[in-house]
Amino acid sequence: MLNLLRAPISKAIDPMGRSLANAGVTPDVITIIGTVGATASALIFFTHGRFFTGTLLVWAFVMLDMVDGAVARAGGLSSRFGAVLDSSCDRIADAAVFGSLAWWFARNDQPELLAAALLCLVLGSLTSYIKARAEGMGMTANVGIAERSERLIIVLVGTGLTGWPFGVPYAQAVALWLLVLASTITVGQRFATVWKQARQPAAPTASPLAGGNGSTPEAQR
Repeated sequence: MLNLLRAPISKAIDPMGRSLANAGVTPDVITIIGTVGATASALIFFTHGRFFTGTLLVWAFVMLDMVDGAVARAGGLSSRFGAVLDSSCDRIADAAVFGSLAWWFARNDQPELLAAALLCLVLGSLTSYIKARAEGMGMTANVGIAERSERLIIVLVGTGLTGWPFGVPYAQAVALWLLVLASTITVGQRFATVWKQARQPAAPTASPLAGGNGSTPEAQR
């Protein structure tokens, strides 16, 4: 849903990316710093109920996820390893956010919000896994109303408003259950997209007699 904003945002941060690339900073370093910072912020602040401060810090470090892309573009440093690292670090940061919230809810006898946080964690991971598995099979699954950016915005806005000095009643509960619904819809959208592509005739593959070993990625897995 936020894909329309990616182009103008990327254009705005490209000068920063060029400056960092010229200074010798690599996108992998930025990815790791952002992940460590977001994970530590969630674990330190969310587990102690300090939602407002935690939200500000997590958001600041998550924004580095866009800066590493700008550095990669500016320095011509894009790599397959960097792509895998970036996706893996996203999963770590997401798990830290929802896991820390779940920890707080469990310790403070809030079973409904604990369930919501755990569902968000599972559904978010499933959403990302469907896309990765589809791409591994030569298909795409770039659809859904709740991709990673949307998921983070929803949970952080709700959590931040709850921790706001004046507090917004039920903001966190509304955000989490809304995210459960949106993530469930997204999982369904991605399965439907993959199902449609899987029904299409497969592209012809090379014969084992043409020099291949006759095995497929699925058989090797």
